[in-house]
Amino acid sequence: MSSFKASNTRPLGIDLFAGAGGLSLGFEQAGFDIAASVEIDPVHCATHEYNFPNCATICASVTDISGTEIRLRAGLGDRDIDVVFGGAPCQGFSMIGKRALDDSRNQLVFHYVRIVAELQPKYCVFENVKGLTLGKHAEFLKELIAALGEAGYDVTLPYKVLNAADYGVPQDRKRLFLLGTRRGLTAPIYPEPQVERVTVAEAIEDVPDANAFDELRDCDHVNARWNTKASYARRLRGLEIDSLDFGYERLFARDLLTSSLRTEHTALSQERFLATEPGKTEPVSRFRKLPLDGLCNTLRAGTDSARGAFTSPRPIHPTLPRVITVREAARLHSFPDWFRFHTTKWHGFRQIGNSVPPLLGRAVASSIIQALGIAPSKPLETLKLGNPKQLSLDMSKAAKYFEVPHDTIAQRTRKVAIKETLMELSNV
Repeated sequence: MSSFKASNTRPLGIDLFAGAGGLSLGFEQAGFDIAASVEIDPVHCATHEYNFPNCATICASVTDISGTEIRLRAGLGDRDIDVVFGGAPCQGFSMIGKRALDDSRNQLVFHYVRIVAELQPKYCVFENVKGLTLGKHAEFLKELIAALGEAGYDVTLPYKVLNAADYGVPQDRKRLFLLGTRRGLTAPIYPEPQVERVTVAEAIEDVPDANAFDELRDCDHVNARWNTKASYARRLRGLEIDSLDFGYERLFARDLLTSSLRTEHTALSQERFLATEPGKTEPVSRFRKLPLDGLCNTLRAGTDSARGAFTSPRPIHPTLPRVITVREAARLHSFPDWFRFHTTKWHGFRQIGNSVPPLLGRAVASSIIQALGIAPSKPLETLKLGNPKQLSLDMSKAAKYFEVPHDTIAQRTRKVAIKETLMELSNV
């Protein structure tokens, strides 16, 4: 298991509810060293550790860990932490006569505030769904802002919902961000939207067709020939310098097509997919066909294993008679090609759907860097990624690897698994 390897020159960030690491990567690219990540799901932890070998990956619930323990496990001593960030799942409504943060269903948000109070970073960033700003949910948001105030943090107001499409991501995805400043420090300013948007074509047109490789029926990677022209795709492949990326370079084989396990469809489904107009929804599967010259719709995670393990609808490729692969989803989410996901499609799509697009995270993190008054610089060190075996660990083996109970994440029942299989069959 990895532990943090400090550079002693870059500002420090800690990721709570880290998942596979979309926000971790965004903050790293803005110029932070990610000292520690906290994530309860062992499978996601294994993926995060693979991609962030310098980070202390802590497999635990925020309800069971203290700021002191995070410092200890990351080997931070009494170093000042520059930012704590994360998106806590929450119910987001207030009970009559009862504070929402006292409701057990919102305990993760309560513990987010607690850990921020214990670590006392210079800044904190809270990310969540845009729905948290609406109706009764807005009352919950007021309580959260007040709780951060009690912990010594002023939230930049008015808070904003940012669309990833405005920050170089070829996907329509709106997320709420709260920016908190330790009292007495310079407050950050929300990042300004970019003028130009990236299209689906620029993101995935160069990705080799997974269906052209028999190997990808049973394996998620294969050597392939590439012809990458779009600047967006060339940056994600490491073929073109991204002047605003201050993250670590990773060693990876550029000719390798990864995270591309095939999805088999019936001939009838393929006919329906081809007949569907770009930007429209195929009526039987309810899958949306991506437009080459437009944006991807919001990629969603589906439910976890405790809630039935259902898969969200996957978009149809704009020109091919199939749904997109995990790698194509990663491109549409702004993950670089060196970033790997769990080898199963269910986990891979969940890891992407649950994550903040790195370029959106980078834009927010850059506003914190500016408030810190730091001129970020590119590290000279190139990182070697983790052991690929980490990407195929099932829940039991991942739990054993991180020395946590095998039932840390409740597993779906056989009845639910059968129901899911029948639903998938009816869709394809």
